[in-house]
Amino acid sequence: MLTACKRCIPYRKMKYVAIILLFAVVVAVAYGSLSSLNEKERVRRYDDSIHNELSILEEKISHLEQQGKKSFPDVKFLTYKDRKRILISGGAGFVGSHLVDRLMLAGHEVTVADNFFTGRKRNVEHWIGHENFELLHHDIVNPLFIEVDQIYHLASPASPPNYMYNPIKTIKTNTIGTINMLGLAKRVRGRLLLASTSEVYGDPEVHPQTEDYWGHVNPIGPRACYDEGKRVAETMCYAYQKQDKIEVRVARIFNTFGPRMHMNDGRVVSNFILQALQNESITVYGDGSQTRSFQYVSDLVDGLIKLMNSNYSQPVNLGNPEEHTIMDFARIIKNLVGGSSKVEKRTAMEDDPRRRRPDITRAKKYLDWEPKVQMLTGINRTIEYFKNELRRSHHSQRNFHAPELGFL
Repeated sequence: MLTACKRCIPYRKMKYVAIILLFAVVVAVAYGSLSSLNEKERVRRYDDSIHNELSILEEKISHLEQQGKKSFPDVKFLTYKDRKRILISGGAGFVGSHLVDRLMLAGHEVTVADNFFTGRKRNVEHWIGHENFELLHHDIVNPLFIEVDQIYHLASPASPPNYMYNPIKTIKTNTIGTINMLGLAKRVRGRLLLASTSEVYGDPEVHPQTEDYWGHVNPIGPRACYDEGKRVAETMCYAYQKQDKIEVRVARIFNTFGPRMHMNDGRVVSNFILQALQNESITVYGDGSQTRSFQYVSDLVDGLIKLMNSNYSQPVNLGNPEEHTIMDFARIIKNLVGGSSKVEKRTAMEDDPRRRRPDITRAKKYLDWEPKVQMLTGINRTIEYFKNELRRSHHSQRNFHAPELGFL
């Protein structure tokens, strides 16, 4: 009997050990479950904290985006049937940037190609980011392969100091560049408008100048790189029209002025205004009896668009037939600006035309176009722009000339 009990002792020990182990397992499981619940709670609270912080950051970012969000002028909506893809070579320049404004506001898709020799990005910066606008840093002496419906070919230095600074480059832009633009028009079967110039008439022997006049140009003079460059550009346009049936339009542009003119471009208007604002001598080359006709830039843009969309393909003068002597014009600007500037005569420039006035009969007949903006109104707007330009002392001080909605 005792022996049997002695044999039961190990069994009982094992039973107690098993109970202890089972209890330990239960405790461990219970503790593990409790730890798991605590861990989940900690994770939940951590997630909630991160979510709250992200919400706060999103609100801050949204607020900053609204503060710095770029707004654009309201543009007209055109359906795919009416909306055109339009390329403007030289579109960051003085005239080109105003043409960009007009076409963007009308609802078209506009691409600007410019090498920024005389153009400036800030002339079109108010459109950068808009879905209908694209800016290409491109020199048209090199081919350009894009899909377009219309091409406004404006690329070329237009003021004597600029085009005489690098005459070879001026010739290449007006010859090779024009060939490239005509080649693009041929490939896409688009229409091209050439921004030609009144300089194709040279120092004219007839007055006023009609489009039938062939001109009086010195082919080896200092202005020849521009004058003859534009003349051969016109020749190429009509050669492509005759041989490849390309639709071309040619605008012979007379003196134009307005906001966004480069202050040091050497043109009459910018020279006189800048000199008068700084109380410097207003320099007149020659005796001042030579004449010019000045049109405001919005009138020119209106004429370019009408010509592009017309059915007339012969050259058309776009200018203001109101004629003034250079001396009279200097006095007008001096009186408008005020100050103590004096008019100073200097030696006449070589090949400077004596008289320049467009006959715009053709523009009136076929385009129903003539200048609308009074010269004094335009000059005052230009003076205000130049004043703001002179006030700038930091890059952040913008001299923004908003698109002129009133001339749509």
